[in-house]
Amino acid sequence: MEHIEEQFTELVRKHRQTIYSVCYFFSKDREEVNDLFQEVLINLWKGFASFRGESELKTWIWRVSLNTCSNQERKKRSRVETVRLSIDIDLYNDDDIHSKQIQRLYERINRLDRFDRAIILLWLENMSYQEIADVVGISLAGVTTRLFRIKEQLKSMSDTQNK
Repeated sequence: MEHIEEQFTELVRKHRQTIYSVCYFFSKDREEVNDLFQEVLINLWKGFASFRGESELKTWIWRVSLNTCSNQERKKRSRVETVRLSIDIDLYNDDDIHSKQIQRLYERINRLDRFDRAIILLWLENMSYQEIADVVGISLAGVTTRLFRIKEQLKSMSDTQNK
């Protein structure tokens, strides 16, 4: 059991930013992001021992993170209060120009539907179209088409905001 705990701790340390980024895409509220992060960790822990390596570990982490956040978004109203975990990443208090640009991009992305948010998040993480297709469960052609439409939609949002 100790060996599994060490492996899991290393997995969380290595992929913490990725998990947090997924959570951040699903909420603008810091407490809710922390709750989502905790839920993702719980689900990763539940599935860690049975992970068989049929996909890359990175793909599995993305899928668990996206599914967890998506499910929590649907259950938001019937949610029970949870205990907060401490996370030492704080994107909300960064005030440099780069962070502000990222926050504006996230605000636009948060206006997309849940599925499109997941796709653009994976694309922003430099995943290949095939990796994105594997994570979200659609065809390669579907990823190509959706990304084109999402980018067009984001451009029109920015044009609307700049007028």
